[in-house]
Amino acid sequence: MGAEYSDYRTSEASWVERIPAHWRTARLRYVARVGNGTTPARGRFDYWSNGTVPWLASGQVNDYIVRKARELVTAQAVKESCLRVLPAGSVILGMVGQGKTRGMSAYLAIDATINQNLAGITPGKELDGRYLHYMLTAAYDFQRNYGRGGNQAALNCAIVGSFPTLLPPRQEQDKIVAYLRAQDARISRLIKAKRELIGLLTEQKLRIIDHAVTRGLDDSVALKPSGIEWLGDVPLHWDIALVKHVADVRFSGVDKHSHDHETSVRLCNYTDVYKNDKITGDMDLMQATATAGEIARLTLKAGDVIITKDSETPDDIAVPAWVPVGLPGVVCAYHLGLLRPEPGRIEGEFLFRAIGSARIAEQFHVLATGVTRFALGKHDVKNAVIPLPPIGEQKVICRWIADECKPLEEAILRAEDEIKLIREYRDRQIADVVTGQVDVRGWVSGPDDVVADEDLAVLGSDDELDTDGEEEDGDD
Repeated sequence: MGAEYSDYRTSEASWVERIPAHWRTARLRYVARVGNGTTPARGRFDYWSNGTVPWLASGQVNDYIVRKARELVTAQAVKESCLRVLPAGSVILGMVGQGKTRGMSAYLAIDATINQNLAGITPGKELDGRYLHYMLTAAYDFQRNYGRGGNQAALNCAIVGSFPTLLPPRQEQDKIVAYLRAQDARISRLIKAKRELIGLLTEQKLRIIDHAVTRGLDDSVALKPSGIEWLGDVPLHWDIALVKHVADVRFSGVDKHSHDHETSVRLCNYTDVYKNDKITGDMDLMQATATAGEIARLTLKAGDVIITKDSETPDDIAVPAWVPVGLPGVVCAYHLGLLRPEPGRIEGEFLFRAIGSARIAEQFHVLATGVTRFALGKHDVKNAVIPLPPIGEQKVICRWIADECKPLEEAILRAEDEIKLIREYRDRQIADVVTGQVDVRGWVSGPDDVVADEDLAVLGSDDELDTDGEEEDGDD
C-alpha cells in the first residue's frame, strides 16, 4: 500500500481520529437520500405472483454486492404499497438484529425495493455508492452502536442519516474504489481456493460417514433389501426405523427477544447448528429469555440432536448438530427441531451421523416445501427413515467415524481459520484506505485489475445472518 498523506487534520467524524486535510465530512442525510421500505401484504396473491420487481429482505446484506433478489413483487404491489425503487448504485444497510445483520451493508448492482428492516441509501453527486459501501464496512462496529448507545436493538433511518460521512473529492473516491476492488479480486481468489478445499474435504468426510451409517464397518456382512429404493441394501441384522420410533421430536418457537416476565437463557440458534457439528457450553451463544414451559421442553440434554428445519434452499434443510453433554440454561431456538433419542434404542451421536449422511439427508430435501423459503413439518421429521444397527454397534461405528474424520476435520478447521485471517487483513486494509490513513492516489491499475462484480461474490459473509419478519413456529 501507499504512504500516508502529507497533511492531516482532526476529524469531525467521531469514528475516525484524523483525516487528510483536504477531505470534508458531512452527515449522510446531506449527501444521500435515506429511507426504508415495507413488506407488501403476504396475503395478497396479486402482490407476489409472477412478480418482476426485485424486493430485498435484510438477509441480503449478506450478499456484499446484490445482483439478484431472492423475491420479486408485482408492479401493483410497488404502487399500492408505496414502495420506493432504489436505483442501482445505492447501498442497503441492515437496521435490526442482535446478530451480525444490524450495521451490515451491501451495494446494489440492480434496481430494487426493500423491506422495513433495511435502510436504502441513494448517494447524491458528492458521494460514490461503492465508496460509501466500503466506508460503512469500515465503520461497521460504530454504525451498530451509533445513536443511542451499545444496547440499541435497532437503528432507524434518522440514526443512519446522522452517520458522519467522510468525503474525499469524487476523483479520489473513484481511485480508492478502484484500488480496493483490485485488492478484493486477489482476496476473493484466495478465499475461493480455500472454500474449494473445504468442499473437497467435506465431500470426503461425508463419503466416510455415508458408508458407515448405511452399510456398517464389515464389508463381508450379509445384506438384505431395505425395501426403500434410495437406501438400498443394509446389513441383515439391522432394523429400519422411523425417527418417531427412536426419538421424541420437538419444534421450537423460542425467539431471540428478551421479555421481563420470562427467565434468562442462552439460545442455541440456527447459525450455531448450521456451522457446528457439536453444541457445547463454551460456545458464544446469544442471551434471550424463555417461559418455564419452553425451558422444561427445550433445554438441551446429553445426546440431543438439533436440526435446521427451514432455509432458503432445500439443501440446507435438516443440517444436524449433536449435544455431547447436557447444557442447563441453554434452550433450542426457533427454526430448529430438537430430536431427543430414546435411551437403549439409539445413540444421539449415531442419530446425528445418520441424519448428516448424504443418502438419508436427501429424503428431507425432497420433503421440504416452499417457494422462497423451504420448510419441514414435524410429520416429515417424525416419519423420516433411518437404518438402525444394534446399540453396541452404533457406538463402535461412531468411534470409527470420529477417528477417520479427525484429520479431515482438522484440515477443514485450518482452512476456515485461514479464511478468517484473510478477512481480518481485508478489513484492516479497507479501514486504512477509506479513512485516508493510507494514500492510494498514486496507485496505477494493471490489466489484471479490471474487476467484475461477480468476481467479488465470494466476499459475502460466511455467517448466517439474522432474518426479519419471521413467523414463530412452535410445537405442533
